[in-house]
Amino acid sequence: MTETSIPSADQSVDEEPNPIAATEDIEADEVEAGGGTPEKKVPAESELFRQSEIAADYVEGLLDILDYDGDIDELVSGGRPVVEVVGGRLQNLVGQRGATLEALQELARLAVFRQTGTPSRLLLDVGGYRANRRKELAAVAKNAVEKVKEYGEPVRLEPMSAFERKCVHDVVNAMSGVESESEGVEPNRRIVVRPVAD
Repeated sequence: MTETSIPSADQSVDEEPNPIAATEDIEADEVEAGGGTPEKKVPAESELFRQSEIAADYVEGLLDILDYDGDIDELVSGGRPVVEVVGGRLQNLVGQRGATLEALQELARLAVFRQTGTPSRLLLDVGGYRANRRKELAAVAKNAVEKVKEYGEPVRLEPMSAFERKCVHDVVNAMSGVESESEGVEPNRRIVVRPVAD
């Protein structure tokens, strides 16, 4: 197997039931199912927008505490609540390889859970980091597919977050002659790209 390097962020585990972990399980299910939605009740768009508003208020409070300036947009995209923060001097909110952003997203999801009592699939983006990361991951996925097609052997990628794995699965699933699956346990869950069995 060929190994390609992608960094990952560690995730913490709490003793109590964790609404964040439940959300990550939902995302992992989506990845394994090739991007489909899990068999759970999908909230109405108005409820999703309410979740994004709650999260935006939480993030705005954090920005005030940190004395950071940023414009915050709340929206619903792809059937999930989204909060986007744009502005200068926000790189510290992303952190190394998106680790701080992932932590902030978990905190925002927790804020939503505390107000609604429902786990949220909220997606938080700061300074367009996730959009840029999607492009990088698409290149990594295409490179892995080329190696699989050239050598006929599986390629194992470095551990990734659920968001990153979904991005890679989407690219691989759109190409013929290859398939991908996730293996391992968080935080070391990774993707294997292999030739389609004949």
